[in-house]
Formats: sequence, structure tokens, C-alpha cells
Amino acid sequence: MKLSRTCIAVLLVALVSATGGCTLINRVRAKNALNEGAKAYREGHFPEAEEKFRTAYELDPSQKNAPLFIARAVQQQFKPGVQTPENLVLGEKAVAAYQDILKADPGNEDAYKAIVFLYGQMKNDKKVDELLMQRASGGPTPKARSEALTILASKQWQCAYDITEQKDNKTTVNEPNRILIKYRKPANQADFDKAQQCTTEGLRLAEQATSIDADNPNAWSYKANLLREKSKLAEMAGDTTAKADLDKQYAAALETQKRLSSEATKRREAEEAAKTPTPPAG
Repeated sequence: MKLSRTCIAVLLVALVSATGGCTLINRVRAKNALNEGAKAYREGHFPEAEEKFRTAYELDPSQKNAPLFIARAVQQQFKPGVQTPENLVLGEKAVAAYQDILKADPGNEDAYKAIVFLYGQMKNDKKVDELLMQRASGGPTPKARSEALTILASKQWQCAYDITEQKDNKTTVNEPNRILIKYRKPANQADFDKAQQCTTEGLRLAEQATSIDADNPNAWSYKANLLREKSKLAEMAGDTTAKADLDKQYAAALETQKRLSSEATKRREAEEAAKTPTPPAG
């Protein structure tokens, strides 16, 4: 017996309702929740936005951007630099949200950088160094490992710079047509030793970064800066031979950094030019 078109339509509706109706309804509800969350986010109502984004993700786990929206909404509730227990709880909550993203997508650079940033703002330097060391040894790409090593090197540079640039550790000398800065050894030997240790470790890290990614201009920049710190310390110690050699190494590293930065700028300009549509002739 043939079924009428009306009967077939009724059967199809029943079939959809039985198998995929709930899924379709949940997807619609999820989209509405995302839109409501986006509106709340734009208006600065971040807890409400977080709630809406979580609802959307629960209704439809296939929403790929929902975990990022959740993490961003939580991060916006965290106040950078504020060390109250309540704020630190929010910071850890934001970290956990970004870690959920990394579990699904281990190569997500934005999530990784957000976690490092959050721990830095929470003044958890130990955790920052731990994350950077993990990335330096097991990052997804040579570029990622080089960048992590560069950041670690920059922290060592800052350690030395804070000592060598202290007011009591330098003096200015007026000469014809120029002013020279002369560096002198800190009164506290422990400060000098600490600066030496920081520059030695920092230079090791910077050289490792350049060996992994020889085209990383930031790595070369910090290598140059650390060589400059080494030169200051040699001057403080009265070792003119070492200072002269370090100054040459500094100049060479700085020249490499400038060349790589110029090449990177040219590449970016070429990429932007390629994206720009050519106006029609005539």
C-alpha cells in the first residue's frame, strides 16, 4: 500500500523528533546563549558572559570557540597585579580555562601565552619559569622553544641590568662632543657576583635560543644586551682586554639583530602588499 505524501511527511517529522530533534533544539539554544554572552561581554558584564558561554558549550560541545570565550570572560574578571585571595582565585580559574583549551589543542599559542601572562600577573615567577623551561625543552616547534629561551634570557638580563645601572655603580664623564658613562664595581661584592651569574646564565640561554632559531631577532637582541652587561662587568673588574673582546661580540650580535629585524619587516610589508587588491586598470 502506498503512503500519501502527508503520511510520509508526518513520519519524517516523527523520525527527526525521535533522533535529532533534541540536538537541533540544543544547537539553536546554544547559539542564542552565545549571542547573549557576546552581548554581556561587550557591555562589560563578564560573569554573566561566562555563564552564558558555559551554557552554550554544555548545550552544544561542538561549539569550537566556546572554550576560548569562556576563558576570555573569566580572564576579564581577573585584575592584573591585585594580590587579594579572591582575585588570585579568579586568576587560577582563568588559567584552568586556558588549560582546557590546551588539552584539546596542545599547539594553541594564544592559550599558552595567556597562561604565562596570568601567572606573571599573579607574581608567581616560579610557575612562569617552570612553564618556560617546559616549553624551552619540549615546545611544539623550534620557534616556540627559541622564544621561551629568549624570555628566560631576558629575565637574566634584567637581573644584571638592575645592578649595573644603579646610580652608585656608574658615573658620567664629560668629553669634547660626547658624554661617557663609566662603570664601577658595586660596594657589595655579592651584587657584583650576582650580576656575573645572571649574565653568564642569560648568555647561555640566549645562545641556545639563537642556535635553535638563528633567525629570531629577539634572541639576538638579548644576546647583544647580555654581552653589553658582560662588558660593563669587565670594566668594573678592570679587565680591559675582556671588555674590548666583549664589545666586539656585542657589536656583531647587534648587527645581526638589526639585519634580521629589517628582513622581518620587509617580509611583513610584502605579505601585506600581497593581501591588498590591485585596483583595476583604467
